[in-house]
Amino acid sequence: MLIGLIADSHDNLQLIDKAVKVLNEKNVELVLHVGDFVSPFVVSKLKDLHCRVIGVFGNNDGDRELLKKRFNETSNCTIYDCFAQVKIEGYKIAMMHGNEPELLNVIVDSGYFNAVIYGHSHKLSIERKGKTLTVNPGELCGYLTGKATIALLDTIRDEATIIDI
Repeated sequence: MLIGLIADSHDNLQLIDKAVKVLNEKNVELVLHVGDFVSPFVVSKLKDLHCRVIGVFGNNDGDRELLKKRFNETSNCTIYDCFAQVKIEGYKIAMMHGNEPELLNVIVDSGYFNAVIYGHSHKLSIERKGKTLTVNPGELCGYLTGKATIALLDTIRDEATIIDI
């Protein structure tokens, strides 16, 4: 399965629109957003994806109750608090924002997950620790690094690639 990965969109609606277009063109079957949506109005952009969206909160997500409400009003979007696990045909994915580095390291070191997806640092990274693939898709917003990125995760090949937006 081809999965789109997004982190740290921080209300940048123009780049969210571009990412949605790219992910729809790539025919991803699922999108995982690992937090820092920031405002609830971002959810209206994610509903344009032609697939299911699963998100977790980041440390900059302000009105979490309204974000939950907007997600619940959107048929293809689900949001969890600070952690979610997704299982796809035996492939186990952990997703979290990454602002708790000790917890992130314990989850990666456990070896339980095939992939761990996180954000927070705004620094893109694809690494392997044992059998666990770790992916930080970088920042979609482009605010800190000046580079807007997302990632694709191929669960069949067990590999990820970065896409410039």
